[in-house]
Amino acid sequence: MGKMDGRVAIVTGAAQGIGRAIADKLAAEGARVVVADLNGAGAEAAAPEGGLGMKVDVSSEDDVKRMVADTVAHYGRLDALVNDAAIVPFVAWDDLDFAEWKRIMAVNLDGLFLCCHHGSRPMRDAGYGRIVNLCSNVVLAGTPNLAHYVASKGGVLGFTRALAREIGKHGITVNAVAPGLTETEGTMASPHAESFEFVQMLQCIPRRGVAADIAPSVAFLASEEAGWVTGQLLVADAGMSHN
Repeated sequence: MGKMDGRVAIVTGAAQGIGRAIADKLAAEGARVVVADLNGAGAEAAAPEGGLGMKVDVSSEDDVKRMVADTVAHYGRLDALVNDAAIVPFVAWDDLDFAEWKRIMAVNLDGLFLCCHHGSRPMRDAGYGRIVNLCSNVVLAGTPNLAHYVASKGGVLGFTRALAREIGKHGITVNAVAPGLTETEGTMASPHAESFEFVQMLQCIPRRGVAADIAPSVAFLASEEAGWVTGQLLVADAGMSHN
């Protein structure tokens, strides 16, 4: 018996990296998982057995409405929503312009709002739901070269706490998980790859984090077991930001 037997979950940004590890973990716990990603072919390839892959731009309201409607049409329900889709940039403050700021906010905050706005509706109708938003430990560390990303993830945390208060009466919990620096395809192809040695020195557990390290925290919050936990930030970063 898995923690999510009979449940249906959407995981955005799940064609690769942490999102894919979350989709695999939820499927292992018994959920039928919809993998949504801007990379449609990648989403279909990453969809676990019994799941679906969908090409979705979370910053498009039409795409998000279709994602939720198609999921409910196919499975008859939506129990859990994991908002992982995000852009992780690397831009020094002196090089950051308004267009780049807006590009990040469109996905990282507008996309979060749209997915929660439309995804919570079938949950509200059912009187049950689990929403898990991917935050980041950068909101605690103020990491450089990421001002717009840090701002967006600070927004994720504030929005998570506010939304938990708004929709708890409908049996829906809303929580956030904050990973630390994690080895993924995206991270290793970016300048962030050079930060691992420094970050490991600050962690309580001195090894490189991988996507599978993050997925269990998300799976717990997405399950029935976490029914008395809402509005919380669970930091999964090997104790880097425990002070």
